[in-house]
Amino acid sequence: MVVACACLVPAAVVLGVLLGSGDGPARAGRGVATAPPTAPPAAPLRDAAKAPLRIAPGHRLPAWLAPGAPLSVSGTAAPRSRVVLLVAGRRAGSGRSGARGAFTVTGSVPVTAAGSYRVAVAVGTRRVGVGVLRVRPIELAAVGDVTFGDGVGWRIARTSARYPWLRVAPLLRKADIATANLEGAVSERGTPVPGKRFHFRGPAASLAAAVRFAGIDVFTLANNHSRDFGATGLLDTVDAVRAAGGHTVGGGADLAAARTAVIRRAGGLRIAFLGYNDVPPWEFTARRGIPGTAPAVPADIARDVRVARGRADLVVVWFHWGYELQKTQNARQEELARAATAAGATLVLGAHAHVLLPVVTTAPGKLVAWSLGNFVFSSRSARTARTGVLMVSLAASGVVGHRLLPARIVLEQPRLAAG
Repeated sequence: MVVACACLVPAAVVLGVLLGSGDGPARAGRGVATAPPTAPPAAPLRDAAKAPLRIAPGHRLPAWLAPGAPLSVSGTAAPRSRVVLLVAGRRAGSGRSGARGAFTVTGSVPVTAAGSYRVAVAVGTRRVGVGVLRVRPIELAAVGDVTFGDGVGWRIARTSARYPWLRVAPLLRKADIATANLEGAVSERGTPVPGKRFHFRGPAASLAAAVRFAGIDVFTLANNHSRDFGATGLLDTVDAVRAAGGHTVGGGADLAAARTAVIRRAGGLRIAFLGYNDVPPWEFTARRGIPGTAPAVPADIARDVRVARGRADLVVVWFHWGYELQKTQNARQEELARAATAAGATLVLGAHAHVLLPVVTTAPGKLVAWSLGNFVFSSRSARTARTGVLMVSLAASGVVGHRLLPARIVLEQPRLAAG
């Protein structure tokens, strides 16, 4: 006879039978220790070399950029990847994608020659094309003295506001930025300042033609005619230029306004403009709370240029300086030009002599035009009738080329030389 002894069965087994079957986990709260559930198998690590490298949907390259201008491209890649920006196969910049793979890589255009270049981004050996980028220098056109008074005003009244610009407007409009020295008030208000031989004033329609038809973007008001009709005339001039869509430097409602730079953008770069007057009457000088022109004080010029350089890639400075009909620059002009260029100015433009003076390279990437002469102006001699359009090619590194296109003033109208 076989006797089954319950004492030989492990107590834990008996207790397990009593509490539940082995078809599922034991119910909680009964003091039973169970093994943790089995974790799912780990997902294989993503192969960064095979992860998609894509450009962001809708990303477009700029129409064109100047040499050295910044360039950015956005897209997605494997997380934490180093992304390289290439222009014409040359490294232009690099960065890393984020935790989710998004990236924006920024660099600067490494090529200097004008042309069309392929842009791509690369991660390791993988490369994706972005498109073709056109690269060329910024073309800045600078001309000398412009007025809508005196004989020019008489001529406009008998023809049209566009008359002075008919022969040069296509060239000026083609430039990326055009700038000029505006002499006199654009206003119907104010009274002539006593003690002056010449008082220049013209209507707003003349100014509108200069901006909208001829394409002048920036006017310097830092000269000895901006307050010919008092503070009212000067402030009306500022308003007229703005209403036409242009900008002014070198003169304003007070000293701070007169010394404030105007910044224009072209080819991916920011170009700042400043203007200073070094010619009497000194009563035209702006002061705190008094409209006028910015005085040519070397220390102030250096400070203003440094501030502008902090906000812009290039700085252009206008000076009204020297003497009428002078044949060469003087020591004072050289001092002012040094103050500007040493502080970071790229291009210095001069006015007041009413005649052309040399255009010189003072250092790599820096140019000084001692006088651009008359332009839209009454000229009563062969010397004062000689003029031109200074075309300056600009890159992030500064001036990369220039040429003076000769012209002659005939009946208050500048006319480019044939050919």
